[in-house]
Amino acid sequence: MAQHPDRSKGEDGAAQGASRGAARLSRGLLSSLPVMAVLLFGFLAPLATVAAYAFATPKTFDVFRSFTLENFEAIFDPANTVWRSFAWSLGLAGLTVLILAIVAYPIAWGLARAFGRWSGLVSVLFVFPLFVSENVRLYGWTLFFIKNGVLDGALKLIGARGPDVLYTPGITLFGMVYVYLPFMLFPITLGLSMVPRELVEAARDLGASRFMVWREVELPLAMPGVMIGMLLTFVLAVGALAESKILGGQAVIVATHDIEIAFTYAQNWPLGSALALILTVIVGALSLVALSRLDLDRILGRR
Repeated sequence: MAQHPDRSKGEDGAAQGASRGAARLSRGLLSSLPVMAVLLFGFLAPLATVAAYAFATPKTFDVFRSFTLENFEAIFDPANTVWRSFAWSLGLAGLTVLILAIVAYPIAWGLARAFGRWSGLVSVLFVFPLFVSENVRLYGWTLFFIKNGVLDGALKLIGARGPDVLYTPGITLFGMVYVYLPFMLFPITLGLSMVPRELVEAARDLGASRFMVWREVELPLAMPGVMIGMLLTFVLAVGALAESKILGGQAVIVATHDIEIAFTYAQNWPLGSALALILTVIVGALSLVALSRLDLDRILGRR
């Protein structure tokens, strides 16, 4: 029986399309290999090692050769007060995000809408501190607030005294707000720059007040940038350690301090890994909840 010419042409076209798709897939796979290698050896491998140590025998290095829940039992023991360090870490990180959202939004609006040709210079002023070590900047604030330091010495010239704020939870929060301001500022600026000005002008032409324009138009459209800034700041702030040690003088003990002690002075790597794994799970769960509320396709310009 003779084969229909139209059918044979269709089958040939389908075969050619499949071969082209396979070629594109192979090129895409090859192009992604460097990224996959970085993720595998730079992220997944260390995380898997930490997870393995978390189930190792306490105060040993028998990783991958033992399995026990003793480390988690010690952490969740009612007599253990390690939960306080987790509460301080999560609480300070949450307050940092809240304060920075309030502080950074007006600055970001100025960068996106008001500063004009000066916006580049203002951006550089906020980026420049990142070129200096975080510890150096925090020690600078210590010299500023310490007794007989810059602030106290200047106020003594007029017969006053500087506030005694060092080594308190408040100054720890101040240090976190200061350090993580750029990480909140620039995602919000990006989100605000994505808001079409035509929509804002149309809302004003229809009689909407400034507050209504902000609430109904500007904030919802800029929310992806705001959420990314809040998420990035929260993840970084939960892992903050230098602020509580340098400015706070360990007036509060954060979770990362307990992890550092377990890995260094106590030489109990399994316990430190268990603490790190619990903190990772908490932060990861909160991050997934936040990401579920983001429209990544719109942010990436896919629609």
